[in-house]
Amino acid sequence: MTQKKQIENQHVGERVQKVLARLGIGSRRDIENWITTGRVKVNGQLATLGQRLQGHETVALDDRMVVMKELAPQRRVIIYNKPEGEICTRSDPEGRPTVFDRLPRLKVGRWINIGRLDINTSGLLLFTTDGELANRFMHPSYQMDREYAVRIRGEVTDEMIDNLKKGVMLEDGLARFSDIQIAPEGEGLNRWYHCVVMEGRNREVRRLWESQGLVVSRLKRVRFGPVFLTANLRVGRWREMDQKEVDILGAEVALEPIVLPELSTKIKERINRMQRKMVKPVRPFKNKKGSAKVSVLADRPSITRKRYKKD
Repeated sequence: MTQKKQIENQHVGERVQKVLARLGIGSRRDIENWITTGRVKVNGQLATLGQRLQGHETVALDDRMVVMKELAPQRRVIIYNKPEGEICTRSDPEGRPTVFDRLPRLKVGRWINIGRLDINTSGLLLFTTDGELANRFMHPSYQMDREYAVRIRGEVTDEMIDNLKKGVMLEDGLARFSDIQIAPEGEGLNRWYHCVVMEGRNREVRRLWESQGLVVSRLKRVRFGPVFLTANLRVGRWREMDQKEVDILGAEVALEPIVLPELSTKIKERINRMQRKMVKPVRPFKNKKGSAKVSVLADRPSITRKRYKKD
């Protein structure tokens, strides 16, 4: 093969991490880590970051063949109301419950969490079978803001609010809230606030409030981009988005629509039984005015536009 032909081939096809992400093997970030650590092979050789597939290669993960033809691209999305006490990993050596314990099993692909919440944070989590959707939603260039309801113990002054909006230097760099609003209910030294961040750094919301000498006693995510937590989705339960909702979600990050797979009556009945039973009872989140009444998908509303609903 001539040098010119080799150069041309380097720019033909799709990168291996993008192909596997789209097929639901994992998020693009996960797959890039797997490639770096030598878990992915193409035609029996260790894959490299940016390596492109022409469509006729054999791909293996942990020496197990990925049958490319059997994995049609899918874009299923689940909304999950995470309770406190669950961790965002697939398994835990300490035996703690994970967010994946409650999700429906897949015959093809796997559920990929779009972002994470720490063990003491409850609220909205999104899962998808489309790694490219997950990657774009988490990528800073798409500006997917996250809104949290937070209960603060301590006196919050105007100066503190101003500091948190302007930016605070944390151990991993400058961080700030794009907006903060006090909730109407509550009084004294335990008050609820709604705050918005534009990225998903580890424990960022807690660390920002703690930088002002305050204590976060409760934290719940109520919105991720255009997706709100709904009143009818109880703590510890999930529901799957329909075709229209998934298409709106894909359009937010410039992805073409993908038709959802048709579920048989038997599978639908099994899903309904799972929804009714669930794995374990959980303690519901309560406050004086009850749960939020919010739409599932909206045109990127935020608390700065006064369109949010209090949880």
